[in-house]
Amino acid sequence: MGTHKRNPVFLLLASLTFLLFSFAQFCRAVNDTIRQGETIRDGHSLKSENNYFQLGFFSPVNSTSRYVGIWYTFDQKAVVWVANRNSPISDRNGFLRIEVDGNLVLRDGNNNLVWLAPVSSLANNTAARLHNTGNFVLSRNDSIDDSDANTALWQSFSNPTDTFLPGMRVPVSSKLGVSNPYRSWKSATDPSPGNYSMGIDPNGGQQIVIWGKEGRRWRSGQWNLQFFIGIPYMSNNVSSFHGFKISLPDETGTMYITYKPPTQDLFRFVISWEGKERQLKWDDDKKKWLPLQSEPDPDNKCELYNYCGNYATCDRSNSRRICNCLEGFKPKFQDQWDHENWSGGCERKFQLQCQSTNRTSRENGKPDGFRKLKCMKLPDLATLLPSEENSEACGKRCLENCQCKAYAFVTGIRCMVWTGDLIDMQHFQQFQQAGNFQFFYRLHHSELDGGRKISNLVIVIICVVAACFLVASLWLLWRYKKKLKVSSMPCCKDEDVEIFDVSKSKRKEFSADLSGPSDILIDENQDNGPELPIFNFSVVAAATKNFYEGNKLGQGGFGAVYKGELPGGKEIAVKRLSGKSGQGLEEFKTEIILIARLQHRNLVRLLGCSIQGEEKLLIYEYMPNKSLDNLLFDATKKAELGWRTRFNIVEGIARGLLYLHRDSRLRIIHRDLKASNILLDSEMNPKISDFGMARMFQGNQNEANTVRVVGTYGYMSPEYAMEGLFSVKSDVYSFGVLLLEIVTGQRNTSFRSSDHTSLLSYVSTKRKSIHLFLSATAEAEIYIDLIGSWLQAWRLWSEDKAMDLVDASIRDACSPNEVLKCIHIGMLCVQDSAVHRPTMAAVVLLLESETPTLPMPTKPTYTFLRSAIEEEYIGDAQEFVSSNDLTVTLLPLKWSSSHSNGPIIWSAKYLTRLLPRLISFYEKTGPQSSHSRLADTAIGQSQSLGPRWVR
Repeated sequence: MGTHKRNPVFLLLASLTFLLFSFAQFCRAVNDTIRQGETIRDGHSLKSENNYFQLGFFSPVNSTSRYVGIWYTFDQKAVVWVANRNSPISDRNGFLRIEVDGNLVLRDGNNNLVWLAPVSSLANNTAARLHNTGNFVLSRNDSIDDSDANTALWQSFSNPTDTFLPGMRVPVSSKLGVSNPYRSWKSATDPSPGNYSMGIDPNGGQQIVIWGKEGRRWRSGQWNLQFFIGIPYMSNNVSSFHGFKISLPDETGTMYITYKPPTQDLFRFVISWEGKERQLKWDDDKKKWLPLQSEPDPDNKCELYNYCGNYATCDRSNSRRICNCLEGFKPKFQDQWDHENWSGGCERKFQLQCQSTNRTSRENGKPDGFRKLKCMKLPDLATLLPSEENSEACGKRCLENCQCKAYAFVTGIRCMVWTGDLIDMQHFQQFQQAGNFQFFYRLHHSELDGGRKISNLVIVIICVVAACFLVASLWLLWRYKKKLKVSSMPCCKDEDVEIFDVSKSKRKEFSADLSGPSDILIDENQDNGPELPIFNFSVVAAATKNFYEGNKLGQGGFGAVYKGELPGGKEIAVKRLSGKSGQGLEEFKTEIILIARLQHRNLVRLLGCSIQGEEKLLIYEYMPNKSLDNLLFDATKKAELGWRTRFNIVEGIARGLLYLHRDSRLRIIHRDLKASNILLDSEMNPKISDFGMARMFQGNQNEANTVRVVGTYGYMSPEYAMEGLFSVKSDVYSFGVLLLEIVTGQRNTSFRSSDHTSLLSYVSTKRKSIHLFLSATAEAEIYIDLIGSWLQAWRLWSEDKAMDLVDASIRDACSPNEVLKCIHIGMLCVQDSAVHRPTMAAVVLLLESETPTLPMPTKPTYTFLRSAIEEEYIGDAQEFVSSNDLTVTLLPLKWSSSHSNGPIIWSAKYLTRLLPRLISFYEKTGPQSSHSRLADTAIGQSQSLGPRWVR
């Protein structure tokens, strides 16, 4: 009885379970399928069973137009197919349905037909399903779950837009001459057909082609059953393209392009609206599409179709000229070629023998031959001769046909011949494996090696004779200069001595101390030189008390500077060139020429010079307050430099530089601006001095390059220190460093033993340094400074704490607005890129403006630093040698350590080879590695690089 009572409950539960299961199946079917009579309205969608793809209505970015499309469920911006790309719906009342005739149609809110599937034959009882591959298939209802494309009435894979998905089987018919290409979007936000399309070559070649408005834009080269021979890196990275195949023509002449990924990762190929073919892979960890390859490369003009014209090769590795005619050819339009307009291409120098109009010459002359090339992108429009089984048979077949211009035999393709012009050739020097086949093009016999032996011999003889003549000329010139004895200096004349009031001197012998000629030539044009007196060495020596150490004012790149007093009481400053300074006669001459010709209140005044044997002296007006660094970096003296004084010094330096760069007769680049080269007179007016490294620019010259980098490290701009490229912006960089020194009261090169390696790292970087001291010999130590973190000043400035950078001695008495303005200008001046730095004219304007509008500086990405040699190796801490040849640039690294031993500099040639090994070692051992282990590794690696390489 109890069992009988439970039966209705059991039946009820079973019925509910069956209904729920049926409903779930119904929901799944509706989720990815639409059947005849059903409608998908705007706001509803279909999803594939694997939940990868979704079909519905969408609007592109910044657009209100509605389209029906397919996209990835996890990235709605990655639209892979669009139905109505030519006919967007203007409202949100559109709907997609299968009508009574079985066709799939899209209508707007007014029931107007917008789009319908181009079905060749209709059938009743149809349905459309979104498959897991992203293919939207219309078929009969009884075969809706069938993945066979042959049962489909219509499918999106056969009607693509701009995206090629794995699983697509896209046909191309050489007989019909169409390739059913993929068409790009018009823009990033407009799905309508754009200017570029992609497909298989309709001329029968098994290669991918991108077309633009004017025709072919790029091609992949022929398919050799493994890779496309026109994509050089593809042969070295076949795994990235594994699964990509092009079938051979079937009985109807149709080929198919297919792609089956080697892994479960998601891939797609897109022809972008800019005309590039891109392969993308979904990175599930980063949640974005990663580009695997892109063609054509925007940085490689050689990939553009026939960029150099017919019968010419394009070689991006050729720094002199990327386009060159094939040997035996010449530019068709030489004037265009000279102006780098390569489109005209080349033409033969000599007509082929088989094409000669002279029958006798054609029959009895030497036959044409072939020249061989390797590592080439083969020309377009080849004819395939698959019956020829080797290169010799292929060449013989070509030679028999006078119309045959070239041939090649490629494994997987076999014999290829060209009977038309040789079009779109590229040299693959960097990718040797891509050219493991040989290309032969036809030439007249005189252009082959056998017919050129005599002319080559003549060329060799001419070159040898020219070389001998050049060597002889150089030797004679050297001998002439060695014997040439010049005794006139255009900047010195006997009568130009009023500045010293010689006529009023009570000592008769003093008139003889000012001599006219000397034994050095400053300039060959003696009419244009300024007048400058020359002092006898004995007078200068007496004025300085024989260069008494008590009269020594300081030490610089040239040597020591002494205070002196001429007869009559005039005080002078004497710079004595040191033979060990690294500076020579050229710098000495440069300083005399430049300072004698320049007149400005913020430039030091040169009173005269003296030359006797190896002694070379410059006599300046005496500056009672010595150099700026003497006060600025002295803890007890810096209090004399109040903020108003410092700001006036900054303005004076800026005006002096502006005069050098723009307002003087000569355009001067100082190249060695630093605190020790700024002298202060009795009223604290700044005077720029030390023009030994300066360079003159002529006319409209804006920049120059040198292989000899000179200056003081820490003040040199990045492009000058690393590339030898200097301009007025190089001085702007040095001015920025000096400005920050004046504000902070800290020396740029005084941070080697502190937390900051330079002032720029203190003002611009919160950095961590690695100091490795490696001893190779008693006199050779190596110093490496690896930069670690971002900018401390940037952080302080962005947090409104820039006043923390100001020298503590003036912080309470300074003008905050002026200080912040100076820090801002300083950071603008030390930008990594020269184009981002202001000119000195702009700097002066900003300094003199009460409320200037300052642009925001960018975060520096490099720090260029070479630490000065420690005191025990150089003697005087003030002696910074200016003629250095090395600056090291390193990107920020994440590991750090510290070491305080004294540094010496690595040879740049070997530094670039050793650093990767040290970095690799450190990464393997981790941040706990001791300095001794790193030192041992560095020494061992340095020994493996060759003989003594540290200096």
